[in-house]
Amino acid sequence: MIDTHAHLEQILDDTRGKVDKIVLVASNFEDSKNNLELAKKYIFLLPAIGIHPQSPSNGIEKLDKLIDKKVVAIGECGLDFSGEFDKEKQIIVFRKQIELAQKYKLPLIIHARKAVDEVVKILKEYKNISGVFHCYAGGKKRIQKIIDLQNKFYFGIDGNLTYEDGLIDVVKNIPKDKLILETDCPYLTPIPFKGEENKPAYIKYIYEKVAEIWEMSFVDTEKIIDENAKRLFGL
Repeated sequence: MIDTHAHLEQILDDTRGKVDKIVLVASNFEDSKNNLELAKKYIFLLPAIGIHPQSPSNGIEKLDKLIDKKVVAIGECGLDFSGEFDKEKQIIVFRKQIELAQKYKLPLIIHARKAVDEVVKILKEYKNISGVFHCYAGGKKRIQKIIDLQNKFYFGIDGNLTYEDGLIDVVKNIPKDKLILETDCPYLTPIPFKGEENKPAYIKYIYEKVAEIWEMSFVDTEKIIDENAKRLFGL
């Protein structure tokens, strides 16, 4: 199993042996540096670098200097129109990270809260890009719009799949070869641990839920989803 989106301040003891790979996602420049340091210590950690749309953009000009062969993605980055944030500044910072992803041929980990249509509109302007819509919340009607983005974008689904019935229908409509799974730990803890701090080891409950939705065995489900993650992140 591969957890394609985690925020870790420390390595959890029960992770090793239960999850093959974890993509460490950054929210700011300091996170980005820390992810690279953690990846040097633990070979199962895969670092991403990026600046979250809700974070101060300090360090955006220095992200380029952090790129090395260990970095697997740029993110999380994108747009968040859920609050009183500077939309124009978000767009500028997002575009800079898209250009960084283009330059190094890396996928984007996209945060699009109440801004999926705006993100899709921006991405249409660029060529040779790929990525994942993290914690996808665009409903069924936007699935095809995202697939039409050069057919190189994936849908990240999290632990809320285990308790939000509306997401079940969304997953049924996502092509099997475009789905990857994420914990977003320490957030969005799946049932049966909802309400507690999330962990990468809990990714298995999301795999189990997808297997149930797909009416497939866990083994076959895992194989498909893991291959999707490997393809996206070049593993």
